[in-house]
Amino acid sequence: SSPVLQALEDGLKKADADPSVKAIMICGDNGKFSAGADIRGFSSPKRGGVALGLIVSLIERSEKPVVAAIEDIALGGGLEVALGCHYRIAHVKARMGLPEVTIGLLPGAEGTQRLPRLIGVPAALDIITTGRHVPATEALKLGLVDEVVEENTVEAAIRLANKV
Repeated sequence: SSPVLQALEDGLKKADADPSVKAIMICGDNGKFSAGADIRGFSSPKRGGVALGLIVSLIERSEKPVVAAIEDIALGGGLEVALGCHYRIAHVKARMGLPEVTIGLLPGAEGTQRLPRLIGVPAALDIITTGRHVPATEALKLGLVDEVVEENTVEAAIRLANKV
């Protein structure tokens, strides 16, 4: 939603500008990373605000390490946000994917470019064209995430951020 994107942009810019901040961690609320965009918003008239692709590029360009703490799901735009991060940690029960293709939509925030760069074209094509949800353990084997944990992902992401 626009308020979430605006808050993410504001938080990123504030953290980047603050010399006391050494790393940035992005997590979701209520045990979920992000299920992506609400498709009901596609039928409403375009409003001003921040586009998801611009936020993902802002994350990627950060000079400070940005770590995604993925719990439960990172789907669609949520996975695209995670792909913009420099590091990704997932809970063992997390699932990731780009399911919007199952309703005829292509990922719109450059997930179709970032995913192949990260995990290679054959694996990315499978995920992009099928819309399937990739379990965390498979995501680790593919190189989609850097670490899978059974504990609190936020604490694990903070540890990784402190390490890098």
